[in-house]
Amino acid sequence: MKMSFTKRVVAWLGAGLLSVSVTQGAFAQDEARTLDQLIQMIRESRSGMSEEYRQREAEFQRNRAQQQNMLQEARAAQEREEARSTELEQQFNANEVEIAALREQLESRLGSLREMFGHLTSAAGDTRANLSQSIISAQYPGRTDFLDELITKMGSDTRLPSIEEIERLWAEMTHEMAEAGKVVTFPATVVQVDGEQVQQEVLRVGSFNLTSNGDYLQYNPATASISVLPRQPGGGINRDAANLQEATEGFHRFGVDPTGPTGGSFLSALINSPSLMERFHQGGLVGYIIMAIGAFGLLLAIWRVLVLMGMSSRVNAQLKSSTANTNNPLGRVLKVHEENPTLDVESLELKLHEAVIKERPSIEIGLNLLKIIAAVAPLLGLLGTVTGMIITFQAITIFGAGDPQAMAGGISQALVTTVQGLVVAIPMVLLHTLVNGRAQRVLQVLEEQSAGLVAEKAEKAEG
Repeated sequence: MKMSFTKRVVAWLGAGLLSVSVTQGAFAQDEARTLDQLIQMIRESRSGMSEEYRQREAEFQRNRAQQQNMLQEARAAQEREEARSTELEQQFNANEVEIAALREQLESRLGSLREMFGHLTSAAGDTRANLSQSIISAQYPGRTDFLDELITKMGSDTRLPSIEEIERLWAEMTHEMAEAGKVVTFPATVVQVDGEQVQQEVLRVGSFNLTSNGDYLQYNPATASISVLPRQPGGGINRDAANLQEATEGFHRFGVDPTGPTGGSFLSALINSPSLMERFHQGGLVGYIIMAIGAFGLLLAIWRVLVLMGMSSRVNAQLKSSTANTNNPLGRVLKVHEENPTLDVESLELKLHEAVIKERPSIEIGLNLLKIIAAVAPLLGLLGTVTGMIITFQAITIFGAGDPQAMAGGISQALVTTVQGLVVAIPMVLLHTLVNGRAQRVLQVLEEQSAGLVAEKAEKAEG
């Protein structure tokens, strides 16, 4: 049959491409010299390509057969799993029916025991909470493990607690009550304030407090660890704790905190209260200024009291002497009288009055400054309080008023400066009164003696 024109064109193009590729391959190896060599080279190339095609076809057939086997195995496995799923589903339905029957049977047999198990579950839960928080667990760890299992059994529909487990619950409750009335010591690992763990003897006072070597301890139920409180109560309480630990019999003083088993809320509030020095530093810059002014005023008052005491003693000595001594104000006033015996009464009075006026500044020095300190100190305290309240309200504006404790702490800190101002002002008022009284007594003696001299001069002039 004759090929169509299109087929012949395709055949020629294919032959041309083949001849080009063969020719290029031949030229790559060895150039054909004659037409026979070219035909021979084309035949060899075709035979090589045919062999390669046959190898690829064989490999494809092998892979295809292998895939067919794998597909058959997968289908067989699927059928087996479907059959197994059907069997398991039937077994599950049967188990559901059996469980429902057994549950109904359990409910009918429990009867009134259900209420008893409810009470036991409640008692076990309360006991577990108490034991987990009790400091007695620091001496007897792991007491709540069996309670977890007991509560799980009581809440289960398939398991029941044994008589031994119920009796153990009663035994643990009794043991907790008995240990709460004992004062005992036991070895334990105590975490120090610096983080070091030290093995030492711990004193347990009932279910209230733990101490060791006079230091109060706290028990952390979450980690079952014992650590030294970062701040101790002080005031002889630690000494009493140390004495109790060393005692072997008899009654001894001890500071017990009955408000909590893990260290006590009262003890925590006591040790967390700021000390006197911490209160002092809470006043800030204004507080430092107030206390500095107060210290200066105190030193000034002490100095003036000592000076006036010495001055009074010399004035008293001058009153007993017939000659004027210039080491005291009265002596210097009398010296003026001795140096001017011929003056008339009016001139002598003026001279003596002038001498008293000269002595007044040295006697009253510092009085006005003490008065100013007594007036300024509370004003500075009020200034510190106002600035502290402003800072507190700014914090409330930013963070809100959800934490009353933080607000109370800020207000308390702001009021510290008011306390400092009053602490300075009240003693300054008293000291000013004391110093002023001594100064006025000296001045009164000077005025009495000068008035007496003028009167004596007047009597002589009249006589």
